[in-house]
Amino acid sequence: MPRVRIGTSSFTASGWETTFYPAGLKDADRLTYYATKFDTVEIDATFYRVPALSTVKGWRAKTPADFTFALKVPQAITHEKVLVDCDDDLKAFLDAASLLAEKLGPLLFQFGYFNRSVFKSQAEFLARLKPFLAKLPKGFQFAIEIRNKDWLDARLSDLLREHEVALAMIDQGWMPRPWEVKTKVDWLTAPGFSYARLLGDRNAIEGHTKTWDKVIVDRKTDLEKWLDYWKRIERYDDMSYIYLNNHYSGFAPATAETLRKMWNNTK
Repeated sequence: MPRVRIGTSSFTASGWETTFYPAGLKDADRLTYYATKFDTVEIDATFYRVPALSTVKGWRAKTPADFTFALKVPQAITHEKVLVDCDDDLKAFLDAASLLAEKLGPLLFQFGYFNRSVFKSQAEFLARLKPFLAKLPKGFQFAIEIRNKDWLDARLSDLLREHEVALAMIDQGWMPRPWEVKTKVDWLTAPGFSYARLLGDRNAIEGHTKTWDKVIVDRKTDLEKWLDYWKRIERYDDMSYIYLNNHYSGFAPATAETLRKMWNNTK
């Protein structure tokens, strides 16, 4: 098995105040406590805006030396401008992210579903993506998440491999898991690391709860399928970054801990 870092998407949520965090813990101390339980976190807040430099410095100061942050690229780049005329946005984001120094992990471009009013075809999307990837600066780890299931094929993975960008594996609502994809696609497109996000079905689970304080969907069988898949495809010297969302089973910290124990038991 390769090396692994398992964490959650964000380090706080409604319901975590007294189920994951000790009662009475100050908001400012939550990340420090989180870092005693997990060695990585995916920051969701950066999807909405470039973080203040003071905020990023605070993240770095509150975590131990071996902690890793994955950051979502701002939606201004992926959703609003969709890779067009966003050089300044990307520079501002990377300047902030760089303050994490050795604690900076992958940076995720999370694209939404594109209907035909945005891109008529995968080829049209790749034509825009290709020059954008060519301009990405060296020295960072980048990953891309696609939510058009018909675009998951060798044309996409070959392009990402050419630019050493990871193709994010996801477990989410309408998207197939990697082993369910009908077309040929090699998911290992970046040297040294892979990226996976277990996101769940937001609409389905929010029909039951919007307070994330307990597991309400047993996903152990699904986690076992993921483990079997990772064992088959991962390169031994890779670092696998795996993040779990509350929508996956109801309470991300508990599911992340379950997955970590299952992973350790496979060694």
